[in-house]
Amino acid sequence: ERTKNLRGLGRDGIVTRTVFPEIPPRVEYRLTECGRTAFPVLEAISSWGRQYQKTRRESSHTKESP
Repeated sequence: ERTKNLRGLGRDGIVTRTVFPEIPPRVEYRLTECGRTAFPVLEAISSWGRQYQKTRRESSHTKESP
């Protein structure tokens, strides 16, 4: 499944795929310039997730208090 997702990202121009002629086989994926433009969006989602977890933790402590 991961390989299928990465190959799809390659077809969409988000990552590049490099196959190395080694045993065992090795494949490397790197973000393209287009892929790197997603960083601000991913950082915003990550920031939201951290804040959401913090808020939930604080909320659960408040509910447990008498």
